Amino acid sequence: LLIQDRIRSESKELIQTLKQMGKKTVMLTGDQKSIAQYVADELKVDEFHAELLPDEKVAVVENMIAEGDLPAFTGDGINDAPVLAMSSVGFAMGGIGSDAAIEAADIVIMNDSVASVLKALNCAVKTHRIVVENIYGALFVKFVILLLGALGMAGMWAAVFADVGVAVLAILNAIRAMK
Repeated sequence: LLIQDRIRSESKELIQTLKQMGKKTVMLTGDQKSIAQYVADELKVDEFHAELLPDEKVAVVENMIAEGDLPAFTGDGINDAPVLAMSSVGFAMGGIGSDAAIEAADIVIMNDSVASVLKALNCAVKTHRIVVENIYGALFVKFVILLLGALGMAGMWAAVFADVGVAVLAILNAIRAMK
């Protein structure tokens, strides 16, 4: 009798997309090395560690952090909770996940779709880009008005108008994140 989990096709897609984004993929599992090797080969992950206990998973992530990486971790079990808590971003699969994993994670994927992890990452990238645009845009406008004010070409009303205008533009730009 052979009982085996099947590899979801969306997992392969997620790994491929992460690699296209230039991300390193690492699999940490408590499974036997032969099973982990098979799954790692199927998914084409960069690196895998097998037969790990929860504290050993934590040690691997600690090493990654020490090397300057900012690891994101996806898990669903109670044995994943410590790693979910210490990762830069922890994704818990909420539908099948344990309460400990859900509590420890930063993001809970309620539909248990691995594709939702990619959606969350894309949302984070887009939001970060918009925040950076808002910061640089506001600093640029304020610097220009400050410079014009120092040269006597802009008065107090121009500064107030620019400040309010920048706030309105930042809000309008941030609304793009909702789409």
